Amino acid sequence: MGQDNAEAANNVSKWTGTVYIFSLVGAFLSDSYWGRYKTCAIFQVIFVIGLVSLSLSSYLSLIRPKGCGNETIPCGKHSSLEMGMFYLSIYLIALGNGGYQPNIATFGADQFDEEHSKEGYSKVAFFSYFYLALNLGSLFSNTILGYFEDEGLWALGFWVSAGSAFAALVLFLLGTPRYRHFKPSGNPLSRFSQVLVAASRKWRAQMASNGEDLYVMDENESPTNGNRKILHTEGFKFLDRAAIISSRDLEDQKSGVYNPWRLCPITQVEEVKCILRLLPIWLCTIIYSVVFTQMASLFVEQGAAMKTTISHFRIPPASMSSFDILSVAVFIFFYRRVIDPLVGRLKKKSSKGLTELQRMGIGLVIAVMAMVSAGIVECYRLKYADPVCPHCSGTSSLTIFWQIPQYTLIGASEVFMYVGQLEFFNAQTPDGLKSFGSALCMTSISLGNYVSSLLVSIVMKISTEDHMPGWIPGNLNRGHLDRFYFLLAILTSIDLVLYIACAKWFKSIQLEGKYEENDMPGSFKV
Repeated sequence: MGQDNAEAANNVSKWTGTVYIFSLVGAFLSDSYWGRYKTCAIFQVIFVIGLVSLSLSSYLSLIRPKGCGNETIPCGKHSSLEMGMFYLSIYLIALGNGGYQPNIATFGADQFDEEHSKEGYSKVAFFSYFYLALNLGSLFSNTILGYFEDEGLWALGFWVSAGSAFAALVLFLLGTPRYRHFKPSGNPLSRFSQVLVAASRKWRAQMASNGEDLYVMDENESPTNGNRKILHTEGFKFLDRAAIISSRDLEDQKSGVYNPWRLCPITQVEEVKCILRLLPIWLCTIIYSVVFTQMASLFVEQGAAMKTTISHFRIPPASMSSFDILSVAVFIFFYRRVIDPLVGRLKKKSSKGLTELQRMGIGLVIAVMAMVSAGIVECYRLKYADPVCPHCSGTSSLTIFWQIPQYTLIGASEVFMYVGQLEFFNAQTPDGLKSFGSALCMTSISLGNYVSSLLVSIVMKISTEDHMPGWIPGNLNRGHLDRFYFLLAILTSIDLVLYIACAKWFKSIQLEGKYEENDMPGSFKV
């Protein structure tokens, strides 16, 4: 499409961000109305339609002249209609993929009973292998398909993707008779609003210090389809007022009237508390996602400006993300088979390994190391630029394989951050909001992409003053991409400090009969 580096990186970030924003749409429909199975099926169909539309529009109109889009033949200009079809297709893909991805993760976890000894362990392991499966699928597209698309065979790559998505849909539907299904719990927005309104109406009410006067609804009357009760916790005491039984509430009960906008059961109040406690942790994961998204944009552009040939074979810069995927696979097995059992044996009070919060903190530390590594490689890439023409595009003699450490470190950090994040949000959200928990993980990736796009724009605006080329110009040999990487390392370090503070403040959800004292998966100790 003839876009320069900064514009292309921003467009990738915006589209990827939109994919994960749609995860909130899928989670809302799943938890509120459709249930996870129906939501997965519908959004997978949308995903297939988007990929078929992209394949058709590329084959019929965008790839002109034939074979364009490689390193030598640029594609011609496209009409507004052709560009409109392209953007409609890729945002249908964003809607379909974003809508089903958090639900497919939660739906898979639903197939295991966490109260059962063996199934409970399998449920924890499921998230690791789910993330591994995502990455193994990406391995094929980032190597085989990446190579063909680098040669201008874009339509072929899109058709293969469409066929894969269709096969996935068929496989998903074939398993229908064996699935465990859970009913949706109704609109969570109305339940949250009821707590806030009821608490504000009783802001002058006096509360007992032990919380014994709070309203507990009978399971048969509960609107949340038999979800487990959440025990009362300290903190956010102003919300507890929504569960205080006033004299007017007693009169309503005698007459058989129940007004949820005046009186809410304590489990409903605790739902709101759970989400409020999750938000600071969630906000701290956004900066990590800014680091993660560089792999799909600036890492590729950095690699394209390095030596990409071995003999007569050219290595597609995008295929270097294969080292990230291999790193994910290695570290998932290494963590589950070595680190987790070892830490479990070293702990005196519990046989469990690292908690989810501890793993996410480790992921942030490794992310800082990845950005420092990328910055050092860029310094050397500039050092080995062609001395005859240092400002020419793609003239560095430094081989692209020097990028392997930064990709490997990103992969290792994903295992600790994203797998830990999936487990954490699934464990710490109430039963009726499990898809929302997975969507929080996806949405942090989304906002990370948007923040990355904003950060690139700000950096380019500041660094191009006084007619300077800026840190990320079209020709990276004239810029300072290393400074951008080091800036991200500094921001991630600051984020790590804030994260540790938020993690120490966090209190785990307490479901009736689920956890013993000091045995909560969200606990964090330094």
